[in-house]
Amino acid sequence: MIFADGITLLCNDIQVDPQDIVMLVLSWHMKAGTMCEFSKKEFTEGLQSLGIDSLEKFREKIPSMRSELKDEQKFREIYNFAFGWAKEKGQKSLALDTAIGMWQLLFAEKQWPLVDHWCQFLQARHNKAISRDTWSQLLEFAKTVSSNLSDYDAEGAWPYLIDEFVDYLKENGVNQHGQINDSSLN
Repeated sequence: MIFADGITLLCNDIQVDPQDIVMLVLSWHMKAGTMCEFSKKEFTEGLQSLGIDSLEKFREKIPSMRSELKDEQKFREIYNFAFGWAKEKGQKSLALDTAIGMWQLLFAEKQWPLVDHWCQFLQARHNKAISRDTWSQLLEFAKTVSSNLSDYDAEGAWPYLIDEFVDYLKENGVNQHGQINDSSLN
């Protein structure tokens, strides 16, 4: 097994910050079961599938792994992978703090304008672990509903938490440009 210390050493060798999203992409390629660790099998098979057999090739592969996030289908796969990868072993849900960190990391790539408001809402009103359903449906919500909520269908099959989020945004004032009056959220 390679644990967090070994992964930190690997990151130093390939010149990548351990918190860089490319490490999530790498973990997805390796089919890693748990955040901050790789089994020997995951590591060797992942490197083989990527065609990596040296540190030089590893460093050269990083830009292409990063660019995979721009592909809609791969982003969706990596996003869905992240839920199981980041949750604690034996848990069905993802701890709220972990989920928020993952959303901030993932949506920094996709630039969902409401991510910070979503995270603030969760901390203020929810403060519980996140289910897989909410996790997967949030990506769909972020992709299909505009930031001004003009195309939000209250009768749609969104999880209750997303409906509550929309109510929260409306209570706190979303303007016609999709911008939220930040002073009203504090």
